[in-house]
Amino acid sequence: MTTMESFDLLQPYKIAEETFVIPWALEAPPVGHFPMNSMVIRGTEPVLVDTGAPAVRSQWLEAAWSVVDPLDVRWIFLTHDDRDHAGNLLAVLAECPNATLLTTWFSLGRMAEEWETPINRCRFMTDGDTIDAGDRTLVAKRPPLYDNPTTRALFDPKANVLWAVDTFATNVPAPMPEMGALSLDEFRDGQFFGGSLVSPWVALLDAQKFGTVVTDFQRLNAEVIAGCHCPVLRGAQIPEAYDFLRQLPGIPPWAEFTQTDLDQWMAVAESSVPPEQPRPSGT
Repeated sequence: MTTMESFDLLQPYKIAEETFVIPWALEAPPVGHFPMNSMVIRGTEPVLVDTGAPAVRSQWLEAAWSVVDPLDVRWIFLTHDDRDHAGNLLAVLAECPNATLLTTWFSLGRMAEEWETPINRCRFMTDGDTIDAGDRTLVAKRPPLYDNPTTRALFDPKANVLWAVDTFATNVPAPMPEMGALSLDEFRDGQFFGGSLVSPWVALLDAQKFGTVVTDFQRLNAEVIAGCHCPVLRGAQIPEAYDFLRQLPGIPPWAEFTQTDLDQWMAVAESSVPPEQPRPSGT
């Protein structure tokens, strides 16, 4: 298990047999940082799970190819078309000529606003579909929380790893590999904040019906849960995370930051800069 002392952003770390997370994070004042991860399954037919953010394209590609040869990549599972998940897709397709893109019809249409995805290299994989990746059969699953209608999670029964996409999103005080580094209060508050931020519509749901969806997802019985916006979950934290998830419909919606907040932040920034340096408001 990777520790805080050995953890570096954009340095892949092993979370299960033949399974690696490529970690990145965005600084998000005043609430800390938000993870922006992706994953590689290095099996008989290697799989990239999401393609990282374009802001760190060259570093992300270098990190991915340190785990697997791009010529060996057989599958690219795109959970959905948001930029932090699909931002390097064209570069990945170019460097992985033997890979098939696992996506959806709606994702192709949404990405057509910016680029043309080569449809001859695509295979549609919707909720409940499976794919034979040689030494394992991967399962697509609609997660309980999402911020994009095309979203599917990915479960690997062989490694017992679930890629939960944006479900279990949380802010963290500093980038970290494992959720176990958080205190119980940080863990709980992060789950409530991240869930409300990613899926504000959860406050409109019938708690009992939503609980049924959560239970169905939990029945995958993953031993390891990774995601784009969370450190890795293991052990007792997995049922705890599901319990927090069930509570979300009763949590008051997150109150967005306002212009007053921005004015205050800019005032603090202005006052902290020496007179001879450019003003933050001017840059």
